Amino acid sequence: METTVTTPRSVSSKINQNGRIVIPAAIRRQMGLKAGDTVLMDVEDGVLRLETHMARIRRIQREVAQYCKPGPLASDELIAERREEARREDEEFERERKRWAKVEKVA
Repeated sequence: METTVTTPRSVSSKINQNGRIVIPAAIRRQMGLKAGDTVLMDVEDGVLRLETHMARIRRIQREVAQYCKPGPLASDELIAERREEARREDEEFERERKRWAKVEKVA
């Protein structure tokens, strides 16, 4: 299997009879890949994209960032709402507990 690195970003590699391609060491270092790492592959318009999990996460975060509204995070608002709801439930439970304690004393 012959592989020729022509530039740090462009390589030429042959596919062997088993369909395997060697990723040259320079490219593996550039991508931060080690033996045993998993990569994600997609084909779009005949182009094979090979990325690490972290590279995909960063790419998706950049793509989604344009839709994020400025200000507090929706997750923070949801957490605050749930905490307030839990506080109200605790207060209601305590009121009911005290009411039943009075009923038991009378009985």
